[in-house]
Amino acid sequence: MDGNLGIQKEVIKDAYFVSRKAGEKPGELEITGSSSPVIVGFPGSRSPEDWFPEDSKANPFGKTKIDLEKFPSLRRIGNGVPATVNRGFMARFERILQKSGQTIRNEAADEKKQIIFTGHSSGGPIAIYATVWSLEEHRKSKKKETPPVFCLTFGSPLTTDHIFGHAIRREGWSDNFVHFVTKLDIIPRVLLAPAPSTGELLKEVASFIDPDREPDSIGDLTSFFVNVRKHASCVANHAACALTGSKNTLFDTMSKFIKLSPYRPCGKYVFCTETGASVVLENPDAVLQLLFYSLQNKPKTELQKIAVASLRAHWAYEDALDKSLATPIVVCLDNLRELPLSSDRAALIDLNLCASARLCLRAAGESEKKKLDNLEKIKAKKDDIEKALGKLEEYRTARRDDVGYYDAFKLYEKTEDLKANVVRLELAAIWDEIIEMIRQEELPEKFEAEETWVKLGTRFRRLVEPIDIANYYRHSRQDTGGPYMKKGSRPSRYKYTQGWREHAEQLENGSCGESCFWAEVEELNLAFADNKLSNEQTASNKQTALKLAEKLEDWHGKGEVEEDAFLKETTLAKWCQTLPNNYEAKYRIQGLIVSQKES
Repeated sequence: MDGNLGIQKEVIKDAYFVSRKAGEKPGELEITGSSSPVIVGFPGSRSPEDWFPEDSKANPFGKTKIDLEKFPSLRRIGNGVPATVNRGFMARFERILQKSGQTIRNEAADEKKQIIFTGHSSGGPIAIYATVWSLEEHRKSKKKETPPVFCLTFGSPLTTDHIFGHAIRREGWSDNFVHFVTKLDIIPRVLLAPAPSTGELLKEVASFIDPDREPDSIGDLTSFFVNVRKHASCVANHAACALTGSKNTLFDTMSKFIKLSPYRPCGKYVFCTETGASVVLENPDAVLQLLFYSLQNKPKTELQKIAVASLRAHWAYEDALDKSLATPIVVCLDNLRELPLSSDRAALIDLNLCASARLCLRAAGESEKKKLDNLEKIKAKKDDIEKALGKLEEYRTARRDDVGYYDAFKLYEKTEDLKANVVRLELAAIWDEIIEMIRQEELPEKFEAEETWVKLGTRFRRLVEPIDIANYYRHSRQDTGGPYMKKGSRPSRYKYTQGWREHAEQLENGSCGESCFWAEVEELNLAFADNKLSNEQTASNKQTALKLAEKLEDWHGKGEVEEDAFLKETTLAKWCQTLPNNYEAKYRIQGLIVSQKES
């Protein structure tokens, strides 16, 4: 199993014991090892109030948006939507971070030393958040080496949504997370059901640490198990319909009344079977299906017995790990598309992989393959993109009459302008297709972080957006659609590619406006021409003009705005001349224009 997970068997066992020991000391870290690896165990909580710290009716899954100050990578780059996590577990992590953050930093600081963050049960989510936090801290340092930070959880509930998993895969961190789950353990599935139906019965879980413990109320426990499985079924079926593109009318009707959990798997999962074999999966859609199907009871198995077994399994990871790590049988479900619909492999049969389950896993594999196929299609268009950009660069070089690239296109007086417009439209179509694939999650997650595409997207944005803006204001579209930068007007092909660069270079969101400053110039030009502005509006425009001048100086100094933007007959230069002499913005911009004249 070492080769499949990237971590030694002995370390896995040690991590489990540390995670259980940490669970005995609420609020305290359990740290073992002075040399590599150092294992840090995070305590969980058996109190339902820590799982659902607020009104469970208003927020039945205890969800909250991630704090992007602490976790800047946990979002979609293009539209900035943050990941969702469990509020209760995140609050526990933040308390631990406040108390022991420096200890964690010190342990993670030595890059020669491997560090394992681990947690059993509700300690698992804390270990996950700590691992991501440590990876974020390393990313901020801008060191290229991947830090030896690893996360091992045992029986951890799902507490992160699909955006969280998307971001982890985009950053290349997925292999840093390994989650062990036994076939029947109910806790990894429990947050697929809402709080009102599970909260109180969570108190029962701790008592089953005694293998001989009998439940106080078998009826309540059975209802708890059935309810979790029912909600897991809803989530799994919804995901399966999305994967296959099919519509289930009955499910669509039910989903109006049943709230679906936002939580999804992320990282690598190891399913420990009763036969001792291990099934390793990384595809999050496939993991979700397996979490549901493996919980189904076999024919003639009493529901009450399996309900009790589902709680006892949560405390039986020591035996499960002993069997799995001692058995050389490891089934890695990598090529899901080729998974046979019937198989005599004991590990798959033990996980209840019926024909329906296998079809769902195949669909997950097909979805993954489709993303790779789409990537190849996009790569095939890369040469066309570069050739088209080359044509626009030639057009830009042939600036005339001191008007520069932007204004030459805005005037639209020559055949070259018409040809440039055709190229603009061709490029827009290609990039709109790319962005739509990203929106529909039809490209691999790593695509938006690939250096080649980040650079190409930046080049595209700087060449094409200025003439898109010129076209917008040449046709006076601001009269009907409002300012170009108004929400809904600026095309996503520029917002997304700008976000790629800002994320890759860890720049402030919105700071890379070097391709769209012309829209701000146009709006300020219109505003200053309006003689009916109030004193307050005039003061606001003055401040906006100064901020623009400061940004232009910065972009010019970095070579991010071409010299032709500062020619004497450009829209920028003409607007600058209309500014009152007591405006600082006027002198700053004039300085750029003067320097261009002199050059």
